[in-house]
Amino acid sequence: MDLSIIIINWNTCALLKDCLLSIKKNQPQCRFEIIVVDNASEDGSVAMMKREFPAITLLANKENIGFAAANNRAMKIAKGHFYLLLNSDTVVHGDVLQASFEYARTNHDIGALGCRVLNEDGSLQHSTSLFPSLVNLMLQTFALDRIPNVPFLKRYRMVDWDRNTARAVETISGCFMLVRKETLCDVGLLDENFFFFGEETDWCVRMRKNGWQVMFAPTGHITHYGGGSSASLSFKRDLMLSQATVRLHRKHKGLVAAALVYLLLMLFNISRACVWGFLAIYKKKQAAKNRFYHFLGISKHFQKAWPRKIGGAL
Repeated sequence: MDLSIIIINWNTCALLKDCLLSIKKNQPQCRFEIIVVDNASEDGSVAMMKREFPAITLLANKENIGFAAANNRAMKIAKGHFYLLLNSDTVVHGDVLQASFEYARTNHDIGALGCRVLNEDGSLQHSTSLFPSLVNLMLQTFALDRIPNVPFLKRYRMVDWDRNTARAVETISGCFMLVRKETLCDVGLLDENFFFFGEETDWCVRMRKNGWQVMFAPTGHITHYGGGSSASLSFKRDLMLSQATVRLHRKHKGLVAAALVYLLLMLFNISRACVWGFLAIYKKKQAAKNRFYHFLGISKHFQKAWPRKIGGAL
């Protein structure tokens, strides 16, 4: 088996179906398998899989064990020489699967590979970034990344790069991440202490520390709708993202760095709640009120962003 395509699903039945149909339409020429792991969906996803895709390997979890743990379960039984982690809220186009496989196969120092990712409207999605260091997070917190014509200020999301050229990067998005089996054997599986968010960044850090390249290449493109599984989480989504960011620093940068990042992210969310609260009163717009309640919810529960618990949801 050349390629194992692994898809984690949680209540994205319609999106999952579209994703699988796009793979069928644009399937690679190499030998491949598809493994779908369902994290205890309640929207009929398992029934849909059994009815419409009976030949695809389905692992149905009795509870939501998280993104990292679900991928690990699939990788433990996968037979391919390469593993493609693919989000259920994506659609693949053209020969992106075959081209990505060939690129990684012929470049032996690549541990993980990402392709071009587009939003639903066809615009570029910034699926590569630097590590979310304290400096990079400060640029975002104080909105310095919005100042035009200063490349350093825009470095975190690498927004000045059109993704039409190949480049070694620090991190790539887990929505499309092609990983070499030898790399997995070297650095280990995903860290299951990351329940949702952060696990692919941690993986990329570990790969780079072990001498593997994390690479972006314009081998084709996918559409990533974004927020498929997390759309129903409300403010909890951003709270989980904050927790993952703090956990990354606690693991790779130490306790002091984690504490500073925690305080910075708390400042970010409280300041946004104040700004949107003012705009909600001044402009009396529902959109401003919604943003205010979003950041207020994060701020009220921000103590949960400190990663006390090992694994598990908030």
